[in-house]
Amino acid sequence: MTAAHRQTSPRRTAVLRREAVLATVPVAVAALLGAAGTASAGTVGTSGAGDPYFPLSGNGGYHVKHYDLTLRYDTTSRRLDGKAVLTVRATQKLTRFDLDLKGLKVTGVTVDRTAAGFRRDGQELVVTPRHTLRKDQEFRVTVTYHGTPKSVTDPDGSADGWIRTDDGAFVAGEPQGAMTWFPGNNHPKDKSSYDFTITVPKGRTAVANGVLRGQHTENGRTTFRWHQAEPMASYLATATVGKFKVEQYTTHDGIQIYNAVDAREARAAAPVLKKLPSVLEWESKLFGPYPFRAAGSIVDHAPDVGYALETQSRPLYDSAPDLSTLVHESAHQWFGDSVSLTAWKDIWLNEGFATYAEWLYSEQHGGDSAQKTFDALYARPANDGLWAFPPGDPGSGKNLFDTPVYARGAMVLHELRKTVGDQDFFRILRTWATEHRAGHGTTAQFVKLSERVSGKDLDGLFHTWLYTKGKPSKA
Repeated sequence: MTAAHRQTSPRRTAVLRREAVLATVPVAVAALLGAAGTASAGTVGTSGAGDPYFPLSGNGGYHVKHYDLTLRYDTTSRRLDGKAVLTVRATQKLTRFDLDLKGLKVTGVTVDRTAAGFRRDGQELVVTPRHTLRKDQEFRVTVTYHGTPKSVTDPDGSADGWIRTDDGAFVAGEPQGAMTWFPGNNHPKDKSSYDFTITVPKGRTAVANGVLRGQHTENGRTTFRWHQAEPMASYLATATVGKFKVEQYTTHDGIQIYNAVDAREARAAAPVLKKLPSVLEWESKLFGPYPFRAAGSIVDHAPDVGYALETQSRPLYDSAPDLSTLVHESAHQWFGDSVSLTAWKDIWLNEGFATYAEWLYSEQHGGDSAQKTFDALYARPANDGLWAFPPGDPGSGKNLFDTPVYARGAMVLHELRKTVGDQDFFRILRTWATEHRAGHGTTAQFVKLSERVSGKDLDGLFHTWLYTKGKPSKA
């Protein structure tokens, strides 16, 4: 995720017009709730995946293998009609389970085509199937719903989820907004494949993840069918709607490119989007083969949003991006999308890595070296916001998208590079992306990999740069 600022700035800017800022759950209380979320409560799936920062995000007791989302959105009335069919595997015996869904009216729930009981409890849709589900049983949940989707306000004050625009919707779900437009297991630990069937008024385009499988217009409406085959965390899903100019082509590597650009941003976006194939090729040489079948960009005109998001296979921009932002969001396809978080506390594995990709791109394309960028950052005084908290322990959801996670997170990688040398450093990055492809990773696993590849004891380095409060001392 990025904000439209210099590369050393926070990549997400709070929308200051919003007065209501959600209070962050105290860490000690959140940890207790998270611990409860991971434990088996008999035959009841837990209401939470155990994340201390977002204790109610995600759910326990099951894994969603596939989402089939059928949506109809009226850009005049702002009404969304939805049908979500989830293919699910029980990870424990279940008499009841939760789905994350905020707002919207649920009109029916079935489990394996049999009507199920359901009730609302805050952001939880509590489902009681007619028959107990066995551990490892695969079943299908169908939820029908409608209403006017509304964004949520994140702990940092920014809007997240289904965000209205003057011609449609900017749909960006990090960290919790997916629940504003479809029911699911809304935590990065649960990754799934997706199908989207989205119907919008003729003249509008609906853009989702993966490969476009077809579109047709009938009775004044156009339906778009998208398929995301590779596993995806729910926050990376999008169904952005607007008046877009569309460009499609296939790269020489066989990647299907789909760019959708608001006409008001087209002139500024064109020279940057033209570089997308070369950026992906450059990143593929550093990090390994591009992890998806499709790529592209969604460039909306959403001046109140204030950030871009690495929506899987097709990043979403609130305005025409600059080249650094394109490099950043493209790098996320490896670090964040293909290799996903298991806890939001490890967000530096996403943002620090994507920010360091910007430094590397500059270094290898005639700009400042990574060392020069590092030195400029390190020159900041000890009371600068860069040193406000250690990137490996942001402390709360409010800090997830602040400067230390991005810039100091990149500094961690540069210190690693200087310590192990270029050969081992780039081998570490490539091995990380390869060994955890389409899966998950943790900071502890990255440290262990770095030590395995380099043959060095790196505990001191990571402790100092990743976890030490304040400005670290140079070795």
